[in-house]
Amino acid sequence: MAALEIDHDPESYLAWHQALDESAADAMLSKRELTVRAAVRDVVAREVAPRAAAADRDHVFVHESYQALVKAGLAGLVFPERLSGTGDTNVAYAAAVEEITAGCAATSLVYMTQMHAAYPILIAGSDELAERYIPPLLTGETYGALGITEPNAGSDVSSMRTVATPHADGYRLSGAKTFITTGDRAGVIVCFATIDRSRGRDGITAFVLDGQWPGLSRGTPLSKLGMNGSSTAELFFDAVEVPEDHLLGEPGGGWHIVMNSVTKSRISAAAQGVGLARAAYVRTLCALKRLHGPRLPDEAAFALATLRGQILQGRLLLFAVARQVDLAGEPPVGQIGIMKQSCTDLGWHAAREAMRILGPYGDIADLGVERCLRDAKVTQIYDGTNEVQRMLIARDTARALKEL
Repeated sequence: MAALEIDHDPESYLAWHQALDESAADAMLSKRELTVRAAVRDVVAREVAPRAAAADRDHVFVHESYQALVKAGLAGLVFPERLSGTGDTNVAYAAAVEEITAGCAATSLVYMTQMHAAYPILIAGSDELAERYIPPLLTGETYGALGITEPNAGSDVSSMRTVATPHADGYRLSGAKTFITTGDRAGVIVCFATIDRSRGRDGITAFVLDGQWPGLSRGTPLSKLGMNGSSTAELFFDAVEVPEDHLLGEPGGGWHIVMNSVTKSRISAAAQGVGLARAAYVRTLCALKRLHGPRLPDEAAFALATLRGQILQGRLLLFAVARQVDLAGEPPVGQIGIMKQSCTDLGWHAAREAMRILGPYGDIADLGVERCLRDAKVTQIYDGTNEVQRMLIARDTARALKEL
């Protein structure tokens, strides 16, 4: 079966996705946020979606797709204009990531990683560091990476073993990071290390590193199930000299930076989940129309009706929590966890259900539904596994019970 027309015909892509917008979710967006979403969708239709299948098949980094978003001025939505951003809301950002993901999940992963690398510098770096490192990330001049996960630490950030040893001119950084998105090509790396392992989370400290510094090396990009248009690699630090002015925040203050940063990164992952669910849904409709014409088989129609409702629920949850972040800054950890866990589980469930509805056609690569399934899996794992999210939700519930 040949590839769907929405992959190579921008007008067809736009028509399908615009026809399936839900007014209930759109009502949550301001005029500016709707304008941002429309602009992102147009770039995705013309520049991103047509490259997605080949990037996945050939494991080609989605440089051109990301640069197309940069050229349209859509790469720095939540950052101030003085740093080459646009000063938009987290809701606008969530809508943008959903749109990019619907066209190419790997491009959305590169897109959000740029934000994840720049955000700790914005909230904890000096003005000089922000002005030096953030604009190149937002203008596409360089790629960034966030160095948190370690081979023996995983979800337990407080047990990291990468060490920053103080010396006369700053710190020497030694250790390793793994599963680092864009780590093989990052020119800016925000790295978390401990200055004292015995202090646990109170020893974690954040630094911004130049990717060209001596002592920094990178492993061969890892072979993955999905997101093949992005790269994931290990980073190795062999007594990397980090000047004292490249410290983010205070020594031992890295845990607070991590916790502030994961709010943004979990919005990103949740938006990916909704985008992947929508992509699977739209692609299934397109394929069924090709197979059966405009009248859907009853079983498929009923199954898709359930999916449509679930996707709307996921989008409403995504926008509601993102709006709370805009208004309150720090919503309860439980609500962030519910959003991340629910929306990424939605992406996995919708892709799996779409493959079931399509039967023998579900795993045909040209239809792209199996790609949604492969891409969705990692969203349940990174930015705090969904098991960790359930633990955080449970703790939040227990705290609420104590107050009753």
